[in-house]
Amino acid sequence: MTGFNGLGMNLGNLSRLSRAQSRSISPENFTGEKGAGGMSTDGPAAHMARGLGQGWKVSPFIVIASGEEHVIADIQGPGAIQSIWMTLARGRWRHTILRIWWDDQEHPSVECPVGDFFACGWEKFAQVSSLAVCVNPGRAFNCYWEMPFRRRARISLANLSDETVYCYYQINYALTDVPDDAAYFHAQFRRTNPLPYKEVFTILDGVRGQGHYVGTYMAWGVNNAGWWGEGEIKFYMDGDGAFPTICGTGTEDYFCGAFDFDPGVVEKDRKSAYLEYNTPYAGLPQVIRPDGVYASQQRFGLYRWHIPDPIRFETDLRVTIQALGWRTDKDRRYLPLQDDIASVAFWYQTLPTAPFPALPDRDYLEVI
Repeated sequence: MTGFNGLGMNLGNLSRLSRAQSRSISPENFTGEKGAGGMSTDGPAAHMARGLGQGWKVSPFIVIASGEEHVIADIQGPGAIQSIWMTLARGRWRHTILRIWWDDQEHPSVECPVGDFFACGWEKFAQVSSLAVCVNPGRAFNCYWEMPFRRRARISLANLSDETVYCYYQINYALTDVPDDAAYFHAQFRRTNPLPYKEVFTILDGVRGQGHYVGTYMAWGVNNAGWWGEGEIKFYMDGDGAFPTICGTGTEDYFCGAFDFDPGVVEKDRKSAYLEYNTPYAGLPQVIRPDGVYASQQRFGLYRWHIPDPIRFETDLRVTIQALGWRTDKDRRYLPLQDDIASVAFWYQTLPTAPFPALPDRDYLEVI
């Protein structure tokens, strides 16, 4: 992804010099201060470094007790976060909540379970290989969304579970001027389980201001026995009423697949099966198949990044998707589904941001 002032480098501008100052926050340098990394003498791994002394991996992780929220970064701007690496050695992915605030706004612009933010919504590892998000063995979360800020960036992790969270993380950023037309990164989580009959699933609503929509992640749990992805995604923008400006043709089409993500649908000599895939901009990296006993439901993880094709809006935006399958009658009619659907919407916009809907409590967040 390209950026400003030499921040987001690509092969075309790697040789260009910049006055931006590189900084990084981790448990070995909580403030990102220049020349202050690896100074801890009493971190949680001090007993492992006994006999080696200061500078020998004394503080590589943090511990977040049940019910606690820990600020992992508090940065004075201007600047931009360039990448985030994180892994939970212990802890619940759906019950560990990532929040990000920009420029002292009272409510967060990012509020999302860690697993869903990094395109792994089912608390099970799946390798994700895309430009914006990578999840690598063993369960290493990485994101490369550029996140500019003008005065302040604050990031926290909240532990809603009864288990203790052990988190390793590294937040790489640059201190530099931010141009007037740079918008702020946002991410919002939603979950409905089950989706009421004949209702559409809302991915995003209530957005006010100018911006552009850049991505969707969905954790889709199927509660029926057939194909589930006939539904259309719709983008209502800038005063749209009953009908949207942008309307897709099917769920698998929106995620840049086709024909049920199943090569056997069109290749009759091939056994029918869902086929996982990862690409720079879209993927089906996770298919959780029933085991015939207690893991009885099919579950899917899907992402679509609008990096080359952002969806721009001037004043407002709402995004919905239908849950639609097939009835078993001979007339071949659609069947509105009642599935377990969670999503994360990613977008950039001007501040102030409208407050998000309240995050569900931990029982409703539970992966079941």
